Amino acid sequence: NAKYRTNNIPKVIGGLTIKCLDIAKTLYSEIVSEVVTVSSPRAAEMVKLLENSFRSVNIALANEVALICSKMGIDVWEVIKAAESKPFGFMPFYPGPGIGGHCIPADPMYLIWKSRLSGYEPKLIRTAHEINSAMPGYVVSRVVCELKSKSIPLSSSSVLIVGVAYKPDVNDIRESPALEIIHILSRKGARVEFYDPHVKELQIKGRKYKAIDLSRNNIAKYDAVAIITNHSSVDYGIFKKARLVLDTRNALKWNAQNIVKI
Repeated sequence: NAKYRTNNIPKVIGGLTIKCLDIAKTLYSEIVSEVVTVSSPRAAEMVKLLENSFRSVNIALANEVALICSKMGIDVWEVIKAAESKPFGFMPFYPGPGIGGHCIPADPMYLIWKSRLSGYEPKLIRTAHEINSAMPGYVVSRVVCELKSKSIPLSSSSVLIVGVAYKPDVNDIRESPALEIIHILSRKGARVEFYDPHVKELQIKGRKYKAIDLSRNNIAKYDAVAIITNHSSVDYGIFKKARLVLDTRNALKWNAQNIVKI
């Protein structure tokens, strides 16, 4: 969220001793507006694991509802927006092509591993991770299905991936679902190219990709376009000229015959 920076996000700390805690609190009080103290470093670390697992679980719920809505012919984005109108008891999370970054993909897995060492088998967190991890494969299957409906085999198709960073308006590709999507499509024989205003080249499994220039003139040459990351600087009006668009982020705010949403 753009309104939050290091200085206005509370910092949770724990110390091995009271003196350690006091020193750490004094240090961080010079940097952040609020310091939250807990009883130990282990408790502080669990706070982080809870927060990231909370997001993983809720993103998984949004993804699963999206899969259900797809089967039922319901617009999941419309459903989430309407549910968001409830002023209490609901917090909106959104479906997508998978999870990325250095926290949400990793921290829940660490918590699962650590829980097992302690004699407990997590179920909800594990299932959430499985749902989120399956989303890149689901995106590929949707591309295959939509191309098949147009009698275009994936092995002879050209596919453009729009957005490869793991979240909007950054150049960070760590654990980005776009990387797996590109790899699977390429492995299945599709000619894959990508566009990202923040990322100029990629290397995936030893194969190099360079970003293309996106324009109204070249968008129609692709059999399918998949919007994976919804960067704010992209001119989304360009996609009105595309043959087929799979929008995994609800980036396109209009409906048309050439648009399919996750």
